[in-house]
Amino acid sequence: MTQPRKIVAAVDLSEFSVGIVRYSGWLALQIDAELVVVNVINQRDLDMVHRVMIGYESFSFPDYLEDQEKTRAAQVDDLIAANCPEGVNCRTLIRTGIPYRELLATVETEKAQLMVVGTKGRGNLADALVGSQARKLYRRSPIPLLTIPAAFNVLP
Repeated sequence: MTQPRKIVAAVDLSEFSVGIVRYSGWLALQIDAELVVVNVINQRDLDMVHRVMIGYESFSFPDYLEDQEKTRAAQVDDLIAANCPEGVNCRTLIRTGIPYRELLATVETEKAQLMVVGTKGRGNLADALVGSQARKLYRRSPIPLLTIPAAFNVLP
């Protein structure tokens, strides 16, 4: 029995995420694969919020994190609804941690055969040609890694 095909697509909810979902959705349709669209809440950002809000009694970090997870899940669901072809089995996954590590862990737990990422994400100034998270993935990915250029906005 063959294992079902699965594609993991990493999105950071920047303007570049549309092209990633469009292409990975199109590809999933072509090869009859499940598409898992993953967004990672960066631990660095959470640590900063936690440090800044220490001392504010009305602030609840667990509530903040839960709100972030719900908001991002809704944003990813909207991104999928607007850009993924009908007929593709899509699933949203929100993770928390260091992005490249969480993406590699997702590849392992989901038993994916392909990962789709953008060459560029939220950090528009630093790492202008290829994002730092993408570079780390290139060196460490145990499966093929398909990169979508920042300017990509059409299907083949």
